[in-house]
Amino acid sequence: MGSHRFREAARGFALLELWIALTVAAIVLAGLALPLAAQVQLRRAEALDRQLQEARDAVMGFAAAQGRLPCPATEESNGLEAFAPGADASTGTCADFHGGYLPAATLGLAGVDGEGFARDPWATRANRLRYAVFGGAVNGIASPLTRTDGMRAATLAALGDAPHYLFICSSGAEASGSGCGPASRQLTRRAAFVILSLGMDAATSSARGDEARNLDGDPVFVSREASLDADAPFDDVLLWVPIHLVAHRLIAAGRLP
Repeated sequence: MGSHRFREAARGFALLELWIALTVAAIVLAGLALPLAAQVQLRRAEALDRQLQEARDAVMGFAAAQGRLPCPATEESNGLEAFAPGADASTGTCADFHGGYLPAATLGLAGVDGEGFARDPWATRANRLRYAVFGGAVNGIASPLTRTDGMRAATLAALGDAPHYLFICSSGAEASGSGCGPASRQLTRRAAFVILSLGMDAATSSARGDEARNLDGDPVFVSREASLDADAPFDDVLLWVPIHLVAHRLIAAGRLP
């Protein structure tokens, strides 16, 4: 009888040990899950940084070769730059200056999706890289940045004196379609073009607040630190290039002055 009780107790103790071991393993795995997920997101962020740099270089290379910046692509253009009806590179009038996509097919970028668009490392359809370019007039020249030799026609001096290009703001709270509002919220008003990733939440949440500002089709954009705040989430990533760097590239290529 004593031996039987001992065996029952030993079996019970073994089961208890197994339960404890499984519980500890579950806790350890749960503890590892967040760091592993964070590592995945970190790798994607690093990949995005490289992708944005490559996209910027491709846009600048296009400008050096063509004497102009490319127009954005549209949903229907299969990754090719899209001009307004009846327009072409000689007029520079884009179908959509501020609400389009990176023209990855036109730029010859690798790794495009089946429709010719570049997707950021989160890779959903909603994660296609976006692109905006200044489309206003300078020195009486309409759309000089996207018109073949339009910047030469506008002249270097006028390009430098133009009151603004695209606006980049630290917050969209007081921004409008014509600027950032308070001067303290203006990061720059001289961005020639912007390349934009909608980040991790592109496919899972609707744009609100500052994220919505980046999708409203005007020349004003927001760039700030990422936030998981439920009331004001933000994980957009912007890369912008100021007009003077575009001008310097065209000078080096013999396209300016």
